[in-house]
Amino acid sequence: MGQDQTKQQIEKGLHLYQSNQTEKALQVWMRVLEKSADPAGRFRVLGCLITAHAEMGRYKDMLKFAVVQIDTARELEDPDYLTEGYLNLARSNEKLCEFQKTISYCKTCLNMQGTTVSLQLNGQVSLSMGNAFLGLSVFQKALECFEKALRYAHNNDDKMLECRVCCSLGNFYAQIKDYEKALFFPCKAAELVNDYGTGWSLKYRAMSQYHMAVAYRKLGRLADAMDCCEESMKIALQHGDRPLQALCLLCFADIHLSRKDVQLGLLKLHCLCERIYRTKGQQRELRDHVVKFHECVEEMELYCGMCGESIGEKNNQLQALPCSHFFHLKCLQTNGTRGCPNCRRLSVKPGYV
Repeated sequence: MGQDQTKQQIEKGLHLYQSNQTEKALQVWMRVLEKSADPAGRFRVLGCLITAHAEMGRYKDMLKFAVVQIDTARELEDPDYLTEGYLNLARSNEKLCEFQKTISYCKTCLNMQGTTVSLQLNGQVSLSMGNAFLGLSVFQKALECFEKALRYAHNNDDKMLECRVCCSLGNFYAQIKDYEKALFFPCKAAELVNDYGTGWSLKYRAMSQYHMAVAYRKLGRLADAMDCCEESMKIALQHGDRPLQALCLLCFADIHLSRKDVQLGLLKLHCLCERIYRTKGQQRELRDHVVKFHECVEEMELYCGMCGESIGEKNNQLQALPCSHFFHLKCLQTNGTRGCPNCRRLSVKPGYV
């Protein structure tokens, strides 16, 4: 496969990926990697594979392609390619929580001054180093790196980088318990997504919504936290981002614990896990969570006493009678009874829920 054909196939993969046909895009890129004789084209397609696996949360595969990419960069003997390759090695190790390796690769990038790419990527390098220092709880150095990355973003008018830095700053301030700032920065990231993110990956919206959810929960604004977490989870499910799905599940559990409704937290957890395993086609795990979901429903008596369907799976209008038993409004209207079908107590004026 020659240079022109390699370029065409890479663009074809990008079009598929942007159309949310991820697996087809990966197949196209893997064929390019196997057949292309153009080292620069191979380097670029490896970059596509690294980004795609990062967004899907497949961090071991991300590292595998980053290692191949740095070997390709050495073959090309070009400092620009080497800088980008070392950055991808840093980002891969950051995702795998190998923070010391991340810092080491970031320092290698920063030492390669004078190349065209290094000047463009210094903001991303500073961001990755800041995330690594935060992972090691070295807060002062983390903040210095984030501020440096933010300056690069402002100086280069890089809104995408600014969005990522704001999310990391949200995480930083949540860890040091300044929850007002922990909310301010992801809200700023969400504004950037709304104003400039038409052509961006949906992961930027998901990131900002997740960090907003964490801050809202810490501030006791639980309804807002739930809305943001549900939005983030929806995108994570759509893109198969399992690490973000896990973070959202933990956030959902924390929200329900804050509300003191532990059983509802478990119910939500089993419902979301069921959706994840159904999407993945993992039947055994799916059956386990369906059973646990219905056990929670039985324990909490969250089912209509007339038709027997569980309450909370679908958006239905409900009525609660004075005896506190729940029913579908349509079931009560169809039945026409004046008393509770469960306990036979006479109802007075049913209230809407």
